[in-house]
Parts: sequence; structure tokens; C-alpha cells
Amino acid sequence: MLTMPSLRLSAKSIQITAAIASIWLFVSVLYHYRDVSFYTPSNNFHGTTKASSNSRGVESIKLGAQYFLDYPLKDEPKAIFGQLGQRTELLRSWIEELERRDDNETAKLVGQIVEKQFPWLNSKQGLSPPLVDVYNRLGLSYSSKSVESDKVPAGIVIPTGEKTLRFACHLIAALTRVHKTTLPIQIVYAGDDDLSAVGRKKIQEAANGVKIEMLDVLTVFDDSTLKLADGGWAIKPFAALASRFEQVILLDADAVFFQDPRRLLRQDRFKETGVLLFHDRLLWKNGFADRQDWWHDQIKHPSPETEKSLVWTERYSEEGDSGIVVVDKSRLDVLLGLLHIGWQNSKRVRSEVTYKITYGDKESWWIGFEATGSKYAFSHHYGGIVGWLGPTKAELDAAKKAKEDKKKDDKKREDEEVRVCSFVIAHVDQNEKLLWYNGGLLKNKAVNQTEFEVPTHWMIDQKWHKGGSKQAMSCMVGTKASALTSGEKDVLAKSIDVAKDMDEKLDLV
Repeated sequence: MLTMPSLRLSAKSIQITAAIASIWLFVSVLYHYRDVSFYTPSNNFHGTTKASSNSRGVESIKLGAQYFLDYPLKDEPKAIFGQLGQRTELLRSWIEELERRDDNETAKLVGQIVEKQFPWLNSKQGLSPPLVDVYNRLGLSYSSKSVESDKVPAGIVIPTGEKTLRFACHLIAALTRVHKTTLPIQIVYAGDDDLSAVGRKKIQEAANGVKIEMLDVLTVFDDSTLKLADGGWAIKPFAALASRFEQVILLDADAVFFQDPRRLLRQDRFKETGVLLFHDRLLWKNGFADRQDWWHDQIKHPSPETEKSLVWTERYSEEGDSGIVVVDKSRLDVLLGLLHIGWQNSKRVRSEVTYKITYGDKESWWIGFEATGSKYAFSHHYGGIVGWLGPTKAELDAAKKAKEDKKKDDKKREDEEVRVCSFVIAHVDQNEKLLWYNGGLLKNKAVNQTEFEVPTHWMIDQKWHKGGSKQAMSCMVGTKASALTSGEKDVLAKSIDVAKDMDEKLDLV
């Protein structure tokens, strides 16, 4: 709700208030009737009528933009997730309108709002690529130099630092030696303290002669409000924004592929929306009431994508697995949604809200696209599992009774129950074939740094039994487990072989 600063309004203030009221009314209608096709005037209208209408439209944008500049959002991050999203969605509609017009004065006002809402877009090195894109759409010249960025249609972006260097080398080796991907690969880091020159050299050596691009994100954005060198996951949206790839396949360093990552770009849901996200496991129903209440408070008008979410409708606790995120920045709604996600991962916001209410960056992705009215899509399934067959409940009960020196009762064995256990979350493509999993090639990277093992089975859409600690396997329990094909096992075996080779040659362990 907008609050007017005074009851004694000047004529100019009344104009502004009226314009803003009409704008917010439009936004409200847009949220409630997103799928309705609005009437568009035909070409039969007289030119003077169209000119008058166009003039009023530009004047409304100008008044609204000036209002946003004069009355910024409250300095209370937790309370303004939704408001910032709606303002950003309105910005998008203004940019789209001004792309068709020649109104430099109004375009400058809109550009100022973008810079003010997301101040890290402008750095000492010049305008960042996303800000350059906005300026180009608005037809604005640059008041300062811009960061050089020759656009490339698509590529893989891997944010990493010294802490995840080993897994990044494993991933790079698998991509270039096993999958032999033809997509360009870019490593993104936050300064030499985050990833040293020695570390960057090891990554390049892991690439089997393929040239790996290196990008220091601190040369692209103003880091004063971001503090990315010690931000961990926070670098991820900025890596996507800074990259010169228009279609970005953003990978965690411990991602493991069954198929060439280019397959991600061919998924129908990505092609339809420009964003492909993956679900986490369905866990802890009704377990985090404050988190759920806050989501529902900030997202007033959920999109169809959110309305079908089991996390939203049945109050499970974890929605997103951000081990892989695929985005098309050439789409304006996606680009502006990424700016909201970047804001969520800035230093103050992540410390006070994002990483406090949820775990790391994982929920910031869908929230950012949802809040800004951007199109996005999740994969069809919630997270599954790749691992090894575990004992059934009957077998576990029998073992427990034997240990207690009790006779095994005649309880009927639950033949239909199957368990697959491991430490990773698996995902399938639109054809229900295994695509990737998170967690790395080690059997359990939190416990044993040298034990590798090829999984044998996988399961999806069944019930999770979460391990009680990082040392304990989690299991999915249900009626059907699928064996990995010989081809899938072969890919993982080869990936493990090259990972072991990198460990030895690059002294990673």
C-alpha cells in the first residue's frame, strides 16, 4: 500500500497520485487476470486519438517513475520482497513501452530507477552488462564506459572458489573428457582471494585442452553492498548476470551429469519460459510455519506455476534445488527477475532475510521470478534419488530384534517395499531419463574424501526418509526402484575415472 507523505497536496502531487493510482490499478488487474487477452485498439482510430493516448501513456510513465525516485521503498528488506517485485514488474512494462518510442527524458527517469533499486549494477569499471542491456532497450547513451562483453548465444557458467576447487575440476574434466560438450565454459569467482591464480590454472589443466574462460565478478559489479568474496552461494545470480552468455546453464561445482548439459536447453519448459528450475525433495510438511507464512504474505497473487506447487499448497518446506539453474537473459522479464534475485543475495538482505528464513540461495530463484511476474518453469518432478538399494523395513526390524536377542516373529515381509539410499538428489529430463544429480562423485563428500562408487538404482516421486545427520544416508522408500542402465553406469564410471585422475595429477586431495 502506498502512503502519501502529506494530506496537503499540491496540484502536481495530485497529478502524480492520480497517475500512480491508475498504474497500481493496472498492476492489480494484471495480477488477477494474467491469462486474459485485453482489447487492443484497431488501426481504424484517428491518428489524433492515438497520439493523444500515446502522450497520456508516456506522461503516466514519467509521473510514476518520478514517484518511485522521490519515494523509494522502506529500508526493511524482509517487508519489501513483494513490493520490490511489483515495482520491477512495472519497470518492465515501462521499458517495453519505451522501446517503441523516442522519449529520451522519460527513458532516463526509468534508467535512474533501475540504477537506484539495484546500485551494484554500476561499478568503477563502468556499466555492467545487464545495465547496458537495459540502456540499449531504452535507447540511452552511456554516461560512463561499459564493461566489455561480446555476447555469446549459450554457455555453461560455474561459480567456484578454493573451497569447491576440487569438485569444479572434477566437473570440468567430466564435461570436456566424458561428455565432450561443445558449449563454452566460464568459471566465475570473486577476486584472487576467492580463487587464486594457481587454482585457476588447475581448472584449465583439467579441461583437456579446451579453453576455459575466467571471469572475476568483482570487475563487473560494485561489491560494496554485495561482499561476494565471502558470500558462498551468493555469487551465483551475479555470475549469471555477469556472463556474456545469453542463455546460461548455471552449475554448482558438485553437479554430476548423465547427459550432455546442452540437453537442458532443449527442454520444452525452458524454451517456453526462458527459465528452467529444479525442485528439491518433498520434506518436512508443516515444518516451517514462519517461512510459509512469509512467502504467502509477500506473494499476494501467485502465478499458475506457484499455485500448482506442493510446497505452496501443502506446506512442504523446500521448493528449489539450485544446483542447476537455466536462464535466458535475452528475455527482459528473465533479466529483471535476475536483478531481484541478485538483490536477495546481496550482503544485508541475505544476512537478515534470505539465508535466515531459507537455506542459502535455493529459494531466492523462484521467489525472484515469481515476485517480478517473470515467466519461469520447474521440472515436472520433485527431487528423486540415485544410490544403492537399502534394506526394507521388515529387514531392519528383523535385524533390530536379532540384536536384542529376540526371536524373529512371523510378521509378513513387506515384499512391495523398496529403498534406495544415498547422499544426493537426482533429476530427470522431460522424457523421464536421468539427467543430473547434485552432491559430487564421492559416495559421501562430508565423510570420506577418497571413496567413489557407481550408484546402481534410482527412484522418483516416492517418500523420503531423511538421514539424521550428514554422516547418515537418506533414503527414498516406495514400491518401485529402477536400475541404472549400462550406459548410465558407464558415464558415471568414466566420470569417476577422470576425477581420480585429476585428484592425482593436480594434487587435489
